[in-house]
Amino acid sequence: MAMPGSCPSTTAAPSAGHPPICLTDASAGGAGSQDMLRPRLVLFGDSITEQSFRPGGWGAALADTYSRKADVVVRGYGGYNSRWALFLIQRIFPLVGLPPVATTIFFGANDAALPGRTSQRQHVPVEEYKQNLKTIVNHLKDCSKSMVILLITPPPIDEDGRERYARSQYGEDARRLPERTNEMAGVYAGQCMELAKEMDVQCVDLWSKMQATEGWQKLYLSDGLHLTPEGNALVHKEVVQTLRGAGLKAEDMPHDFPHHSKIDGAHPERAFQ
Repeated sequence: MAMPGSCPSTTAAPSAGHPPICLTDASAGGAGSQDMLRPRLVLFGDSITEQSFRPGGWGAALADTYSRKADVVVRGYGGYNSRWALFLIQRIFPLVGLPPVATTIFFGANDAALPGRTSQRQHVPVEEYKQNLKTIVNHLKDCSKSMVILLITPPPIDEDGRERYARSQYGEDARRLPERTNEMAGVYAGQCMELAKEMDVQCVDLWSKMQATEGWQKLYLSDGLHLTPEGNALVHKEVVQTLRGAGLKAEDMPHDFPHHSKIDGAHPERAFQ
């Protein structure tokens, strides 16, 4: 029996100069569709997720960890909060089709922007933030009963770093009061962790993990909020560790096609039967 995403029938041998032909209509989006060959890990979040495939990013490192085992799909939206994320979930995670095997949910850094300050448009009250996360988690559970759902708390805030960044961007016009504080980020992180316990899903407490290292402010954060290469490495480490604990060990997952050492040079078609 062909496994989901495999080609159930190929030509017995390729003609000269032509590769084997899959007889399944991949364009129909059925079991033979090429985009279903590997399971998917979806990264859903704000700019920290959107930037995760930059050089040294945690998403790029995750793709390397699961190379040929799973496709890492980035769905990051800079500046978005959990309220705006609700408009996306039906489109990114439709209830029909093959769901991801795992999804990270990484919102809160923008929700925690302080009201009455320069980033107040992004502010979401903490009670609503928790409810929004709950709505996202419930939707993912409706998509799949087996999906690994991983919440990531907002990172801590280096308030001095944010001030320096603002002055580098706006000079004397920089805001007089901080638009984010580490204390408030911690409140949102706490609600994220509380929800994870209530809904029995995975969680990375990034807010606490980062602050456990001396000098975290400059080591992990580039502008007081976004990640340095070291910060990305920490997120990657925590996400991989959590996924492994949930049963998604890269070394235990099958490759999508045979290793080259298994392919007979004289009869390559045999490796794909």
